[in-house]
Amino acid sequence: MNILFLGDIVGRSGRRAVRKLLPVIREENNIKLIIANGENAAGGFGITKKVAEELFSYGIHCITMGNHTWNNKDIFNFIDDEKRIIRPLNYMPEVPGKGWTIIQKNNFRIGIINLIGQVYMDSHNSPVYIYNKYIEKIKENTDLILIDFHAEATGEKLAFANYADGNVTAIVGTHTHVQTADEQILSAGTAYITDLGLTGAVNSILGMDKKEVIKKYTTKLPGRFSVATGKCKLEGVIITIDEKKMTSKNIRRIKMTD
Repeated sequence: MNILFLGDIVGRSGRRAVRKLLPVIREENNIKLIIANGENAAGGFGITKKVAEELFSYGIHCITMGNHTWNNKDIFNFIDDEKRIIRPLNYMPEVPGKGWTIIQKNNFRIGIINLIGQVYMDSHNSPVYIYNKYIEKIKENTDLILIDFHAEATGEKLAFANYADGNVTAIVGTHTHVQTADEQILSAGTAYITDLGLTGAVNSILGMDKKEVIKKYTTKLPGRFSVATGKCKLEGVIITIDEKKMTSKNIRRIKMTD
């Protein structure tokens, strides 16, 4: 079974990349499950119900979030009822939504967990503590587990991945919007990549308009970024699952441009 995990979808350009490029990747690689980070999918910050439904209509089965989960207030109107969208599990327990879900595919129960890092991020509960608290319960109800670890620091992602190695099927990093070249099967069998990359505009800075980002960088004046336009790309990984052992056989980076 082949599972596709897409890097952060940024705004309209990112959604256009999904609409135009996903059908090609899905057909050529016999993809059975598609997961994407969508925390930047609506105007570059957050997500709305309309945008989520658009992404689901393109074939995405589950959307993970991150530090921009609450940037668009529309999410409060639907996140409790939408099981296909998960926010970081190590947010405070009182917040809306849930941090893991189960998707049924190929007669398998696939658990998907969203976690957020602590280094150079806002204050959150320890991802290790929350992982330890929930992992056995999730394993009881699933056949395999995938984790989106949304974090800034590569060292934190690597440390967590090696800590959880062998206990879950795959761990992928999101948040930096820069695809890393370290896809691998860790020593105990977990598929891993530090960052999936960007699904959005090619001629951009992390998916945003370059002029606006450079102006803020050079002047330190506050400003509002907007999503870049033009040629778009889709980045992520394809993870191949051994359906008998429920382990990762292979992880392969993908990058396609329109």
